[in-house]
Amino acid sequence: MSIIKLLHSCQKYILFSFFILLSHIFSINAYAERLPEFLSKVPPSEIFPGATSYGKPEGNPLVARIFQEDKPVGFAYITTDLVNTRGYSSKPIDMMIGIADDGTIKGAKLVEHHEPIVLIGIPEEKVNVFIQHYIGLNFVKNPPQTGKAPADIISGATVTLMVINDSIQRSVKRLTQQYKLGSADVALSSSSATVTTQETTEKRVINEDKQDILTWDELLAQKAVQELYLSVADVNRLFEEFGGADAAKVPEKGPDTDTFIRLYAAVVDQPSIGQSLLGKMGWENLKKRLKPGQHAMVIMGDGRYSFKGSGYVRGGIFDRIEVIQNETSFRFIDLNHERLPSLSAKGAPRYKEIGIFVSPEDVNFNPAEPWRLQLMIQRTLNVNDKAFVTSDLHYTLPDEFVKVEKSATPPVIEQPAQAVAQVEQQQAQITEEATEEAKPLWQMIWEEKLGQIIVISIALIILIAVFFFQNTLTSYPVFYKRFRTIFLLFSVVYIGWYAQAQLSVVNVFTFTDSLRTGFSWEYFLMDPLVFIMWSATAISILFWNRGAFCGWLCPFGSLQELLNQLARKIGIKQIKVPYTVQTRLAALKYVIFMGLFGVSLYSLGLAEKLAEVEPFKTAIILKFVREWWFVLFAVTLLVLGLFIERFYCRYLCPLGAALAIPAKLRVFDWLRRYKMCGDPCQRCANDCPVQAIHPTGEIDANECIQCLNCQMLYHHQTKCPHLVQKNKVRNKMADAKAAAEEKKVTLVKKEDLGLLK
Repeated sequence: MSIIKLLHSCQKYILFSFFILLSHIFSINAYAERLPEFLSKVPPSEIFPGATSYGKPEGNPLVARIFQEDKPVGFAYITTDLVNTRGYSSKPIDMMIGIADDGTIKGAKLVEHHEPIVLIGIPEEKVNVFIQHYIGLNFVKNPPQTGKAPADIISGATVTLMVINDSIQRSVKRLTQQYKLGSADVALSSSSATVTTQETTEKRVINEDKQDILTWDELLAQKAVQELYLSVADVNRLFEEFGGADAAKVPEKGPDTDTFIRLYAAVVDQPSIGQSLLGKMGWENLKKRLKPGQHAMVIMGDGRYSFKGSGYVRGGIFDRIEVIQNETSFRFIDLNHERLPSLSAKGAPRYKEIGIFVSPEDVNFNPAEPWRLQLMIQRTLNVNDKAFVTSDLHYTLPDEFVKVEKSATPPVIEQPAQAVAQVEQQQAQITEEATEEAKPLWQMIWEEKLGQIIVISIALIILIAVFFFQNTLTSYPVFYKRFRTIFLLFSVVYIGWYAQAQLSVVNVFTFTDSLRTGFSWEYFLMDPLVFIMWSATAISILFWNRGAFCGWLCPFGSLQELLNQLARKIGIKQIKVPYTVQTRLAALKYVIFMGLFGVSLYSLGLAEKLAEVEPFKTAIILKFVREWWFVLFAVTLLVLGLFIERFYCRYLCPLGAALAIPAKLRVFDWLRRYKMCGDPCQRCANDCPVQAIHPTGEIDANECIQCLNCQMLYHHQTKCPHLVQKNKVRNKMADAKAAAEEKKVTLVKKEDLGLLK
């Protein structure tokens, strides 16, 4: 059957998935002014006990009066109408809040979200229980501690719950100031509290005329680069004050003066700062990539703690840092990030982590106005629990790098003086001290992931044993098939979905780029599981070509094979691709890889975006919780794999192509063959699941996935034609020998009886 017929037979599955996803996308409403929509869905008594009705939505920010009979008692609002805080999904989390005139929170309800928390094992009920802890709090009488939630953060939903906490706290603060909650002159109607006057204000914008090149010391002296420093003692003090009693019992180890993190930030939109840190060419390339409304900053980190985290490359979001400016806040996703090997400024030190971060297009962010970079610090308490605190790097672009424009705009709402005082007090506690060399960051990460490292290492040892004793194992085909199925399940569930150790062609580009721009082992040691997987894959190529990874350790490849096994069991007919077509289609993955590799030499960031031809991030890392077009692409490949086993691996995978190229260095040939294999016997070639055996009998090492199917046939007494023929000859000789022996015995007996003359 041709590929066209295959697509025709799959079209009903593809179209069904497409329309389901499309209907979901168009069911998501716009995020502006959500309150009127939810007033009709949420009865007033659900967010304000005893309430009987809502008033008309009005005001700025948009609120609705809550009434008990005819008496106004409070306000109802949607958090996203007041503050722009994004969750893990990069989309707002809508909560409806009922708040009394005295500032007491009477009710809080999660009304809409697009977070993947439910799909990663966190029941939504737990999130609702977390939200209920805000009921009864009064931020007017008892202002909350910055970043401190009223309940423990649930591990696995860290970003989501911290966004919820931030949204409620900041929206209540804004509402309190705007409508004078807790005072004698609370606005009885929302319109009476609305600020409608316009006045001429001064707006700070980036000064494009300042373009002088500065050294690192000059950037620091002029405060173009600003810093947050935390020692071990500082972090322990933060957890004692804000992290709770349990967190205080598990202090950070080491001398108090050791550097926990030294974090720097700089706005590189400004020509002088950008050219100084990135070099003239690097800055010009960055400006070309920035879209209207986007801004860029460089963030640098050193010390024990990673501001990026250990899984950011594949996890899709930098959950440890958040940019906050007035009512706007946002986190960066991996597509907003480009790794920077070093800084161009004269005298700039080398840092463990340097990255260029670009703000999302749809975020209203002005880098010339004051903003803060909030760092989330996590502490592991036990296997299931973690504690979190935050610390802020306050950034204001110095006056010489900005210019002031006058415009008629509404006055900016300032933060309450008490909140500002708390921030200043917290920052005053943080001191800069000369420190001793801290334990390497990568070593800290390895210690944290020791359990996963042990499990992966045991799995690799088992796999090595499989290959070394393959002749014995494949002699028991039933046991071997069951064992392989279990290992493939382990690869998908543990290596992929749990440990997030899916390798990618992006890792190849990052490695080659580091060889050109400055190699550092520490960068690659930051992710121990990926490092171990790559090391094992590199070594295995010398023994078993790319098959050890592609056939056993690749989570997406394993997922394809398992789904194909299921398809065969339910009777889905498999498509046998003609050998000439197979060889031509197999060349596509090499074309894709070489194209991506060429792009990576020009722009690593662009190559990473184009590498989305790999469905790994969608299907394995993000578990299909992504934009519909990515999900549709991944599902389509899996559907095609139901009819052609490992369709993606065979024809499209650039990583498979990258691993096949050095497979020519293979030293050993472990797969055993008979002289008649290929001439005339074609049994193994016909049964090979990925058609890696030539009609002439040779095994194509570039396409072989070391599934050992051919070795099971090699040892099978009834399926291998060579053994069947050999056994027939052996049986005939045995029968002839037995007949001769029987005849000889008969003659002896007759002689003994004297019957022979």
